[in-house]
Parts: sequence; C-alpha cells; structure tokens
Amino acid sequence: MPKRFSIPIDIRFSDIDIYAHVNSVVYFSYMETARVKMFRDAYQELTELGILLLVGRAECDYRKPVLLDDAVIVTLWISRIGTTSFDLDYRIHDDNDTVFATGRTSMVCFDKTRNVAIPIPERLKEMADEQG
Repeated sequence: MPKRFSIPIDIRFSDIDIYAHVNSVVYFSYMETARVKMFRDAYQELTELGILLLVGRAECDYRKPVLLDDAVIVTLWISRIGTTSFDLDYRIHDDNDTVFATGRTSMVCFDKTRNVAIPIPERLKEMADEQG
C-alpha cells in the first residue's frame, strides 16, 4: 500500500454555499492545498530547474456534504507513475473515517522554457519510491 500524506483543512465560512455545505468546487481547492504541502520541497527544486507540475485532469466523487463545523482531513498518495505524468489519489474524510469525497488529479511534468511535456524528473520518482 502506498505511503499516504495527510493534512487537516480549515473550513472557511466563504467555503459554504447557499445550501449550508461546502460548495462542490471548493473540494478541488482542498486537494490543491494538500498537493502543494506534500510537494513543497520538490516544487522548489523543480521550479529552479524550470519544471512545472500542471494539472492535466481533475476529478472528484462526492459522497457526503461537508458542513462548516466538520473536521476535514485530506489524505493523498501517488497512485500511478507514467512517462510524463503521474496520478495523485485523494480522500477527503474526518477522524472517524467518514469519507466526504474521493478524487484524482493527473499531473503533467512540463518544461516552461521549451513549452513541452517532459519525462518525470528523478526526484519525483524517488518520492513515489519512498511512498511505495
């Protein structure tokens, strides 16, 4: 089983919609927050090399509404490594293992100087190996 990275998420009042639950689009923000924290060191290294990690695809399956007072955790892991892309799987849940949503993003490694997708850098492969 892959190693998982988890972070708590603070629900902001502005996340809540007219139906008194977290708006569906905000779940993607929660996934982004967890992704950035997970890759904090790698992002710095890759940025210095002119490499970006772009979201090529994002999906979310909603299971239960998140309310303002819910304690939310996002857990993510690298689930697939390809040539120029990799997938991250997400689980949005609480301490009691209630699952609010699951998601996936396909991340593309991109050379911003040449404006092309590039093979996954060794540092990211190492991170996947460390998690596997």
